[in-house]
Amino acid sequence: MPLDDDVQMLINMLSAPGAPSLTSLSVEEARANMRNLTSLRTSVEELPRVENRNLPGPHGDIPVRLFAASTESGLPILVYFHGGGWVLGDLDTHDGTCRTLAKLIGGIVISVDYRLAPEHKFPVPLDDCYAAATWAVDNAASIGGDPRRVAVGGDSAGGNLTACVALKARDEGKPRLVHQLLVYPVTDARFDTASYRDNAEGYFLSRADMQWFWNHYLGKPEDATNPYAAPLRSTDFRGLPSATIITAEYDPLRDEGESYGKRLKEAGVPVDVKRYDGVIHGFFSMGDILAKGKVAMQHAADALRKAFGQRG
Repeated sequence: MPLDDDVQMLINMLSAPGAPSLTSLSVEEARANMRNLTSLRTSVEELPRVENRNLPGPHGDIPVRLFAASTESGLPILVYFHGGGWVLGDLDTHDGTCRTLAKLIGGIVISVDYRLAPEHKFPVPLDDCYAAATWAVDNAASIGGDPRRVAVGGDSAGGNLTACVALKARDEGKPRLVHQLLVYPVTDARFDTASYRDNAEGYFLSRADMQWFWNHYLGKPEDATNPYAAPLRSTDFRGLPSATIITAEYDPLRDEGESYGKRLKEAGVPVDVKRYDGVIHGFFSMGDILAKGKVAMQHAADALRKAFGQRG
């Protein structure tokens, strides 16, 4: 399908003459660019409770932001890991996404400000995310949550961290997670799929961008085959929590996300894979300006509510 009209308009704006490529920027410049991009949001969901906290982790305290759609207790919890190639992003860049998800699921979202590469390479970001998910289950009642209804989710590199936290939780025997939401997740460090070839450049996220991200994230070449970095390399997908996988047609990561869904299904894991045609990487968090972003957000929330055992 052709690009949606609103997506084409966004690409035209982002690819204006003189706009620098990600790979030409310093890490700090790239981080500033991402913060500027997220400022395009035009609305903010008002919630009854939003608070910043610090959770204990193996590498020091982990900042998080808690979003609660209700002051009631026993609420379902989504622990959310932001995207940005393990290098970019923070609590503010994904504040709007997490507010919307909290409202749509009628529960709590814990956004995790995990340590970023290249200052903190693999597995440090994963360690932070795993620690945050474990804390959420162990301390759910103290924040008005239900420890029996905790899910993990994230977009792009956050989707990668989501899949890896689920793998690690299964392997370690804790925490118990009821669902994983994987939004155009990174699942492998190979760049040879059809979606990488067809969408190598010109669609917001490029093949060169992903190579730049992986080079910053991995500490040594052999990390690229570690399932806790590249979950598609796992040899055992049994016993993982149910999954919702959202992909975009014009995204280099499309095929590896869908391949991950196939491997989960083959292992008997309940999984729903939904490809959104006519859109690019990043659309999920751009519901204010991209129509299908809002549709995908509702789809994700519906899947989470089902996993949490909620009606309606």
